[in-house]
Amino acid sequence: MILAAKKNPENRSSDQPVSSVSKIALLVFLGLFYTTSYAKTINFVFQPILDPKRTIFVYQPLVDYLRDATGLDIKLVTAVNFPSYWETMKKGKEYDLIMDAAHFTEYRAKRLGYTILAKVPDTVSFSLVTGEEELVLDAEELIGRKIASMGSPGLGGIRLAQMFPNPLRQPIIIESPNSLSAVEKVKKGEAIAALIPTPMLNGITGLNTVVTTEPVPHIGISASPNISKEAKKAIKKALIEATKSKKGQKMLEKINFPGFIDADIKVYAGNAVLLDGVWGY
Repeated sequence: MILAAKKNPENRSSDQPVSSVSKIALLVFLGLFYTTSYAKTINFVFQPILDPKRTIFVYQPLVDYLRDATGLDIKLVTAVNFPSYWETMKKGKEYDLIMDAAHFTEYRAKRLGYTILAKVPDTVSFSLVTGEEELVLDAEELIGRKIASMGSPGLGGIRLAQMFPNPLRQPIIIESPNSLSAVEKVKKGEAIAALIPTPMLNGITGLNTVVTTEPVPHIGISASPNISKEAKKAIKKALIEATKSKKGQKMLEKINFPGFIDADIKVYAGNAVLLDGVWGY
């Protein structure tokens, strides 16, 4: 009995430190596992004016910058075309962070509870262009002829419909999955004209501009209600302060934007009406 009494305290004293260390190590491991495995991934999608491969090439630097600047798990996702993009957007689940045109930006803020975080400065428009050998001075000269454009509810498709409101005097619309595809159709002679975002003209040669649409606020970035207030604040800060750091400046140079400025629903007020008549609006 005496021997047993002496042995038990010795066993407890020698085992206790090992047990405590093991428990602490286990808790730390589980804590790390929980943080890594269950952290929410933020899906960042961009309006499909470019094909998926080109979208990744152009905008991955922005996603990488935000991931590094905020510590958030941000993933770039793409959309094939505007109809599928529109259908997915309306569900308000798969797209956590979105960068796109004024009409969609206001729509989500009003209907889906998204928060507008920032925008590219100034405004943006669309231009109706032809090949450099085509002499077209007025859009009406294209009635009955082929025009390549992204379809509605993309802003390009909506603007093209506004140019030709008379159902009896219409061009032949060649729907393209993205703006680069529309330009390619003009270059190959498959269409006489294309409607593309005006900023794209800075990187494309051999086109003549027939007419340019009325400008709207430049593209904005908005966040869904699924993103925490803290995450939204961090993303907004990283965007607006991008011009202040070397990493941010390098990113902006790669995506060819001057920077991002603060924005809210007032900036985009009145643009969602462009979706009037679009199925599902």
